[in-house]
Amino acid sequence: MKAIRVNEFGGPEVMKLEEVKCPVPKLDEILVKVYASSVNPADYIIRQGGNDLLRSFLKLPMGLGLDAAGIVEEIGSEVLSFKKGDKVYGVPNFPGDGAYAEYLTAKASQFALMPENISFNEAGAIPSCALIAWNGIVDLGKVQPGHRVLIHGAAGGVGNLAVQFAKAKGAYVIGTASANNFDFLKKLGADEVIDYKTQQFDKLLSNIDLVFNASPVRDNHTRLNSVQVLKKGGIFVCTQLDVPISDEVLKASAEKDVTSTLVGGGGIAYTSSLDETTKLIEEGKVKAIISKVYPLEEVAEAHRESATYHVRGKLVLEVRKEN
Repeated sequence: MKAIRVNEFGGPEVMKLEEVKCPVPKLDEILVKVYASSVNPADYIIRQGGNDLLRSFLKLPMGLGLDAAGIVEEIGSEVLSFKKGDKVYGVPNFPGDGAYAEYLTAKASQFALMPENISFNEAGAIPSCALIAWNGIVDLGKVQPGHRVLIHGAAGGVGNLAVQFAKAKGAYVIGTASANNFDFLKKLGADEVIDYKTQQFDKLLSNIDLVFNASPVRDNHTRLNSVQVLKKGGIFVCTQLDVPISDEVLKASAEKDVTSTLVGGGGIAYTSSLDETTKLIEEGKVKAIISKVYPLEEVAEAHRESATYHVRGKLVLEVRKEN
């Protein structure tokens, strides 16, 4: 089978399409015939050698790719949740030999049944971002009908799903984005959109229940201002796991009786989060947003585009064509 392999850390050029042996599932694993994956910031962070959180887990040579959508080809003897032929999506083997491959094996618990009303390419765009967005909006953010929710980076891979999850839960949603994404976010359900380039959200907003920071830009100033717009007892959740919440932000949070945290708190429940995402997709309340589809052999170009931080939704890697 063909798979993207990294034999040295570095730029997009270190990813090589190689012929490798097809894996065999262990007792608690499934073998997935992969149709689609996608590009996430974590993919190119790992490709470059990782950050302080990931570096110790990375061993060369290795594969890449968080998201996978495909068909179950084989199941281990202990697997009861799937059968051969099931269409599944999930986040397998992070970090390690991932989904930029024609086949992969992973624990069955890292997958859920795909929504019945979407393509493999659409399913490949969803899992990792859905897990993060669900954890931030629902698990940690405790969003309720009528809550006022501010989402930074609302047009990105995580942000657009956060907008859709918050709306599906009945919240009033405000997103920050560039002006060219205003109409896009309004169509997704955002009630207000703020131009982060020309407007200061902290001068315009107050009494916010939840701020979810899905922006790729590491900026303590934005964190501080996010705390300031929250109501007493409000919640600030940030996706930037590589940058701990600063003492300055924690002090400001304590003064306002605000909770400030990073995603992943209490662990991310793979199966329940993806099952709930599947329900919302099948109900027509959530959809995959794909900016562009690349064939697997053009993964380097996809990584270069992702690194611009200006992708609307997700870049998908089509591993094989859907019939």
